[in-house]
Amino acid sequence: MFGCVIHGQGDLRVEELPVPEPGPGQALVAVRYGGVCGSDLHYWRHGGVGDFRLKEPMLLGHEVVGTVLAYGSPEASRPAVGTAVAVHPATPCGVCPECVAGRRNVCRDTRYLGSAARYPHVQGGFAAQVVVPAEQLRPIPEGLELRRAALAEPLSVALHAVRRAGDVEGRHVLVTGAGPIGCLVVAAAKAAGAARVTATDILPAALEYARHAGADTLVRADDPDDTGWPAEVDVAVEASGVAAGLDTCLRLVRRGGVVVQLGMLPPGPSPFAGNLVVSREIELRGAFRFDGEFDEALRLLAAEPAFDALVSAVVPVREAESAFGLAADRARSCKVLLDFGA
Repeated sequence: MFGCVIHGQGDLRVEELPVPEPGPGQALVAVRYGGVCGSDLHYWRHGGVGDFRLKEPMLLGHEVVGTVLAYGSPEASRPAVGTAVAVHPATPCGVCPECVAGRRNVCRDTRYLGSAARYPHVQGGFAAQVVVPAEQLRPIPEGLELRRAALAEPLSVALHAVRRAGDVEGRHVLVTGAGPIGCLVVAAAKAAGAARVTATDILPAALEYARHAGADTLVRADDPDDTGWPAEVDVAVEASGVAAGLDTCLRLVRRGGVVVQLGMLPPGPSPFAGNLVVSREIELRGAFRFDGEFDEALRLLAAEPAFDALVSAVVPVREAESAFGLAADRARSCKVLLDFGA
């Protein structure tokens, strides 16, 4: 079987791998689709994500859907063999202070598919067959196609970010950065009842995807004279991962408003208008991954076929490097999926 393994910066290989055997409490899943995430691109282009650096070859991928093939023990036998499933990529420890407090997404000892946050690295899901803890499987709701279901993980990230912002019903939400995650934040904000969502980006193609996601106003981030710029907003979600986006959020959110930093900023210090946090009593909150939002994401995807517009390409796994190049070209794509069944 084939898998996508990153060996270092710029060194992505499609390799023949042995078929794994599930152990006690584990499930063997035949992967059909895997979404190429921004973190996968960072490992490919830079050899790491933020402070997480590659120290050994790693199977990429944490946005995967497929079908249950087998279990390693009788007690782990649900969902039934043959069931279409999405894989929740996180396995929190369950005992650290964060887990006990109900914040499992920031567990200090979690295992996350395709992550170099710990060593040895946690191998990912970009292979034709993978073994995962059975408790991480989520049945696909009836009527939800696997292609759309592959958006469950990134949509969960977006739902968590909107949840971190608090109640957005009836409010004006700004989203800086209209990449795949930013577009899904737009959709999540609208689903949560936001009255208006303004999306910014420097690329017209990215803004068009934001429109498909439900944005009411589109703004060119590199054009200060764009007539779409709001005077102020109630909530801002920074999804671009650049300091300029955070600065924009702080300058446009109202006094006493909330800014959620979702995009992963580059390592080291990041300049931003910190004095505004003080003088306007702005609440600056981080948003990292997700937890229970995964089940909510699957329900939302099942109910809304418009999400299909955000999948811009499906590429056979043998052409993985081409898929990564396309995913990195935001002028040509939004969400790119690898097809392990092609």
